[in-house]
Amino acid sequence: MKTAIPWTFSALAAIVLIPPATAEILAVMNYESKPADQLKSLKLSGETARREGLAIVDVDPESPNFGQIVSDIPVDAETIAHHIFYDRTMSKAYITGLQKPALQVLDLTKNPYRLSTVETPPCNVAEDVILDEANERWYLTCMGSANVIVGDVASDEVVGEIKLPGTYPHGLAVNSEIDRILVTSTITPDLTSPDEFVSVVRASDLEPLGKIKMSDAESPSKVAPVEVFFVPGAEPATALVTNMFGHTLEALVWNEDAQEFGRETIFNFAEHGATVPLEIYFNDDNNPDRMYVTTAMKPGYLHVFDISEGPTKPKLLKQIATAEGAHHVGFTPDFRYGFVQNSFINLPDMSDGSVSVVDLESGEVVASMDTLKNGGFNPNSITLLPEWNHLAGH
Repeated sequence: MKTAIPWTFSALAAIVLIPPATAEILAVMNYESKPADQLKSLKLSGETARREGLAIVDVDPESPNFGQIVSDIPVDAETIAHHIFYDRTMSKAYITGLQKPALQVLDLTKNPYRLSTVETPPCNVAEDVILDEANERWYLTCMGSANVIVGDVASDEVVGEIKLPGTYPHGLAVNSEIDRILVTSTITPDLTSPDEFVSVVRASDLEPLGKIKMSDAESPSKVAPVEVFFVPGAEPATALVTNMFGHTLEALVWNEDAQEFGRETIFNFAEHGATVPLEIYFNDDNNPDRMYVTTAMKPGYLHVFDISEGPTKPKLLKQIATAEGAHHVGFTPDFRYGFVQNSFINLPDMSDGSVSVVDLESGEVVASMDTLKNGGFNPNSITLLPEWNHLAGH
């Protein structure tokens, strides 16, 4: 298996210009310094200040520059940059921060890339940015302030707010056809009290309509629903939810007559030796027949499902071990490769720091991109630059 060459702190701190290669796939990752105990295990010498940044790296396992950093964009070290989300045209990327309320925006139409800031108070512990189907509105979930900030995509001005008192908003999904928004309530920001609900909001006027409990267990079930996505093209409208600490995949199926969702558990990862399910992806934006789900707890997996018989009847095809902390995935448009970022907010047994290159045809890990890991950093999110990227239902 191919492994990226090691890098040092000083090498990462500079922008490295790489000559044109015969093949390349460029990914952007926001990274931060590993915790002190992990740095000791890497046996890195010298005291260094905490760093954050956006690294653009060649992740093509067939490239002679595999693992090389093409560009390094500094980020304020107090931001704790968390997730990267594209608008639907992939002309700009939104980067959330756990520590600072501002939303960072990367304009991908200008080279060199530069970050701008969208002020979004009140928003504490900013998690996900989700776009509506028309690419007109973005929704920023705020896990520490019990609200969702709504912005205009064209101007990036804040235009509304959804207040969800008593919840911890993290994942969000929009379905304009049924006039509904779903928002997961995951866990308190100090990670001590997992929740168990998904909030239902009317999309047209941002009015909260109620909550759906995501477990049959007695409350508090502490299942921690974390991400939610509507399955592209599903009839009736169906949203899938990962229960982070319940270790299950839940389906919310829309009942048009009752104007409400019915919930059912459709897969239990713990029965397959995997825990902490996080992200969900699909291989088509209209009629997918494959679904991909990551689970983070050591050893970390990418799960490949056949959903050709319907989204509530997933069949597990492959369970591919990547590395501890399997979290976000970047997919090439032909779904030849999936690039699994292995780090989940620096948590123990979930922060390897590598990127596993998965050949989706063979179902095998064919390379490990360890550049950030070997430099003492953890990537917190990954997406491929637009030329090489499939949105995969996001």
